[in-house]
Amino acid sequence: MSAYDEVEIEDMEWNEELQAFTYPCPCGDLFQITREDLRFGEEIARCPSCSLFITVIYNPEDFADPKKSQPEPSKPQPVVVA
Repeated sequence: MSAYDEVEIEDMEWNEELQAFTYPCPCGDLFQITREDLRFGEEIARCPSCSLFITVIYNPEDFADPKKSQPEPSKPQPVVVA
């Protein structure tokens, strides 16, 4: 099955109430995809009212988990004393 359309993330709107990026669906509802979906590499925004979906074009680095993007500090290694 192919996507209804391909849409750039910049063309979608952030919906505070839904906590999701949205884009108008021809059925009158909205395609939806969350930041968490994008963080996990999902690129399909689905309409909750019909079977249509769109492919979202975005840069995965823009939605990377901020905790994982920071390098972990090196842990001190135990020293063996003889």
